[in-house]
Amino acid sequence: MQRHHLRRRALLASAGLAAAAPALAACGPDITAGEDSDESRLLKAPEGDSPEGEITIWDRSGDLFEVFEGVIADFNAAYPGIKVNHVAVDIDAKLQNTLITATDVPDGVFLDDAKIGGFADYLWDLSDVLAPYAADIAPQKLDVNTIDGGIFGVPFDLDPGLLFYNATALEAAGVDVEAIETYDDLLAAARAYQAAVPGSAPIHLEQSPFLGQLQLEMYANQLGTSIADADGQLRLDTPEFERILTFLDTVRQEGLGTRAEYLTPTDIAELDNGNQVFYPWAIWFSFAPEQTLTETSGDWRATQLPSWDAGGARSGAMGGSSFVLPRDGANADLAWLFYEFLMFDPAGYAAVWGPGDVYPEGLATSIPSYTPAADPAAPLYGAITALGGQDLWAVATEAGAEIPGGTPTPAWWAGAVDYLGNDLQRMLDGDLTPGEVLTQSTDAIQTNLVDRQ
Repeated sequence: MQRHHLRRRALLASAGLAAAAPALAACGPDITAGEDSDESRLLKAPEGDSPEGEITIWDRSGDLFEVFEGVIADFNAAYPGIKVNHVAVDIDAKLQNTLITATDVPDGVFLDDAKIGGFADYLWDLSDVLAPYAADIAPQKLDVNTIDGGIFGVPFDLDPGLLFYNATALEAAGVDVEAIETYDDLLAAARAYQAAVPGSAPIHLEQSPFLGQLQLEMYANQLGTSIADADGQLRLDTPEFERILTFLDTVRQEGLGTRAEYLTPTDIAELDNGNQVFYPWAIWFSFAPEQTLTETSGDWRATQLPSWDAGGARSGAMGGSSFVLPRDGANADLAWLFYEFLMFDPAGYAAVWGPGDVYPEGLATSIPSYTPAADPAAPLYGAITALGGQDLWAVATEAGAEIPGGTPTPAWWAGAVDYLGNDLQRMLDGDLTPGEVLTQSTDAIQTNLVDRQ
């Protein structure tokens, strides 16, 4: 379960930790199909009250595959005439060639938001079928799925950034988490903890180039920006990104950070021994106290991220996935009904996020992107034992409401890891300044990725 979860989550819910980075560097292909009229690309819902047919749905193996598998019976109670062939597939390895050759194309695919831009020419525009729900979908999720005015994914999860912290260790050290409102406050709290616990390095510093870049985008989203604008133009060398990198470099220079890759043995050891007590990360870090930590499970809690300025956004998106419908799928319109049920029908989203066989306390590694499903007053999950019985739903839905809008992830995003992700690590090695990271990465990404599209 741990390996499957990590594969799902590391790239907008699907990277495989150390093994993931090489594969991800090649993802997000810019495959171009022929031009069609806008109207011809719009998916239409099937007519009639009792549609019949057979659909093939691709998902990755792992925990979410099992969750979606468990909802098929509920879907068939509503649509008994639709047979669902649910197939576990290495999507990164198979999808590109499948779409190019138009051979055995599935009707629906679970796909990282970061990759949708690269495949959009082969996908249905879902603007028409999503229209009844669009006003109630988190703006950030609509934004990342919108390309040239079309919407190319059925939004799945919302992954708000949270500040996870070891409440037991901080209380013993006399550090008040409630006083942390800004990133300056977080630095002050880390200094206080280190003074009380000599040798500790309280704040997580991500050592994976890919995940470091993903976390960087979370911080940027809080500030209302991202590596690319809505037109896919690079906008990295800005005061906002310099501010974020300066914060991370300060953590490094003052020795306040534990440098480790997300939930590798070193990271887990430093979490369990009390040296690393602050983890600014997506909600899916909740998996760690639930499944990975042995000594400190039950000690951890979650709260809103600090803001960059007093009164600023206390969360930003880090990761996310959606469902796409290939145009060469035989029954994409019927696959739409499956995803509509999962995401927008109360019976469907309660089965996805509520307690079940895979997650007995609920799917607490995300919240729905459909705001009626993410109702703070109607929790789909609540108290999480591994978080000391904290009501994570309340914390996460509050954070989700704070996430600013976003932009589509450009097809070259993963390729940028070779430049920005690696340069960020060089800064954390002490070899580059924040300004040098921005200048050098901007030049390399523009020349090698953006200009070559």
